[in-house]
Amino acid sequence: MRKRSAPALRPLKLPQHEVHVLPNGLTVHLVPRGPLPLVAVRLVIRGGTAFDPPGKLGVGDFAARLLRRGAGGLSADEISETVDFVGANVGGFANDENVIISLSSPSKHFEAMFDLMSKVLLEPAFPESEVELARRRTLAALQNELDDPGSLAERALARAVWGAHPYANDLNSGRRDVEAYTVKDLRRFHRERLGPKVAHLYVVGAFDSARVLKVVERALGAWRGGPEVAPVMPSWGALARPREVLIVDKPEQTQGQMRIGAVGVKRGHVDHFPLITMNTVLGGGFTSRLVTEIRVKRGLSYGAGSSWDMMSSAGSFTVSSFTRTENVNTLIDVALREVKKMRTAGPTPGELATVQRYISGLYPARLETNEAVSGAIADVVHYGLPDAWISEYRERVAAVTVKQAAAAARQHLFGADRTIVLVGNAKVLAPKVAKYGAVTVLKPALFE
Repeated sequence: MRKRSAPALRPLKLPQHEVHVLPNGLTVHLVPRGPLPLVAVRLVIRGGTAFDPPGKLGVGDFAARLLRRGAGGLSADEISETVDFVGANVGGFANDENVIISLSSPSKHFEAMFDLMSKVLLEPAFPESEVELARRRTLAALQNELDDPGSLAERALARAVWGAHPYANDLNSGRRDVEAYTVKDLRRFHRERLGPKVAHLYVVGAFDSARVLKVVERALGAWRGGPEVAPVMPSWGALARPREVLIVDKPEQTQGQMRIGAVGVKRGHVDHFPLITMNTVLGGGFTSRLVTEIRVKRGLSYGAGSSWDMMSSAGSFTVSSFTRTENVNTLIDVALREVKKMRTAGPTPGELATVQRYISGLYPARLETNEAVSGAIADVVHYGLPDAWISEYRERVAAVTVKQAAAAARQHLFGADRTIVLVGNAKVLAPKVAKYGAVTVLKPALFE
């Protein structure tokens, strides 16, 4: 019987991408795209949470979310009423590496809404009343994280993996830092960290490029200040606490959250496509090996998975799940065994073919909206990826061979150097898990 060849992939083409650099250094990316009369704007400014100063961790995200809470002589309510009236949306936030201000608007209201977004960027008021309201909300969110075993596990894992590296910084870094933010701190962040020379503006949707460029030049052409060059992320040596077991003590818990963390790769690594296909087999999908072995066969947990967190200068790898306290050792053993099995032998041809079809079929759906397209192009620029990263993504996934996937697993999946983080009843867990490494018990209060 002749082997059936895989169906040819339909070309994935994006609209023409125009790039203009304004005299003040702002780089503008214009992507005309129809047919819906909508426009999405994304302003990406290098300088996210990883660059927050000690004692003020999380201040970037805090300030970015406050930008629309009063600006350009308008109150928070007036801004909300203005954007809601035309079906638009404007807001800001920070991630590890960037501050992002976004706008979505019907095309016919783009000019007015972009002018409003520019006021939010250039003329924030940071009213005391709004700062205090945001502080209360942030502290409440932090408390919820500390009460949630899963969130607490993620917070503990970040510190265990990254140590003192800035990638360990939390968006809601801790109660003391949040309580210490002042309006002066927010104004300093705005003045010193936001500037056109470290910013890229992405405009995607139904518009005339010449007209939109004039709107951008008028609204942001006079923007000045901020850094002259983008901040540089320091290098990362190795896993902060290898071969250790950290238990965050929650005595009332009858279940244990489990995270296994290890060194990963940065975004755009030469093995990116073999790694994502291999990991989809291991733990990146609902039919993965980890789900099959942990949930389907043993009923240890409702969920299990593994993932690569790839950033601009480094990355990490995580296996995550949870189970009843008495079954934690079995859960860890199964997870470690499946990672070792993948590292030793790689995926089977059938497994690889299945996930290649899955990833290739899902990828176009991730580019259906203007917001998604702006985010994808922003990632290409931010991480220095090849120009054809988006258009050739599915083809590169489909081109991965079993040999390449196995080689990537052998090189990048962890062996002995991994950190295990558990959240649960430490008195019960500690003697059970000592065989996996030196055990340290931590109090949740350490993460406040």
